[in-house]
Amino acid sequence: MIVVVGLGAALLLVSLGLAIRAKDVINRVTSRSLGTLAPGFASTPWGYAVYVGLVQSIGLAVLGLGLSAFRPSTITLFWIGLGEFVGLSIAAIAGEVRTYRALKR
Repeated sequence: MIVVVGLGAALLLVSLGLAIRAKDVINRVTSRSLGTLAPGFASTPWGYAVYVGLVQSIGLAVLGLGLSAFRPSTITLFWIGLGEFVGLSIAAIAGEVRTYRALKR
């Protein structure tokens, strides 16, 4: 379970790093075309924040699962992470659809 806790903590730290360096990542990575695929929702500040939140929610859920082996009440972190993941997934899908439709016009 220590490995699971470490993975969850690592994902939370990665999401923190991605949030801190948001402008650089948007400019250098997400706003570039991928072959014939135009930049999408992740190239907008809101879209990028949604995707960083998805990484954070996975980290929170994994951390909650790992810590629940030592302290059962921390399973709450898993449920919070899962709820955040579901909500942000819906936001990401809606944002990608909206961005795709705007590009088609």
